[in-house]
Amino acid sequence: MVAVAVGFAALPLTIARFVRPSRPNPVKLATYECGMETIGPTWIQYHVGFYIYALVFVIFDVETVFLYPWALAYGQLGLFALLEMLVFIAILVVGLVYALRKQVLRWW
Repeated sequence: MVAVAVGFAALPLTIARFVRPSRPNPVKLATYECGMETIGPTWIQYHVGFYIYALVFVIFDVETVFLYPWALAYGQLGLFALLEMLVFIAILVVGLVYALRKQVLRWW
């Protein structure tokens, strides 16, 4: 089944590679940002500490994606759905408290 899925995804990409026109151009390799030419260096390295904040943001962003539809359908779901969502939030809060206690979310 996995081979069928991989083949199903790889087949159109392989066909497109052979069918597409090949017109290399240095303009295609230029950095383009918001319709304007870039000012200064385009490759800036960020401190690795920002990676943790990005992960925390993604985790709580996914939490919002789960909470919003649940809140809209809560009237039909009942008490069991409330308990499930409380467990979900509790797991995320435990992870956040663990990260805070290990001082992972410090700026310095």
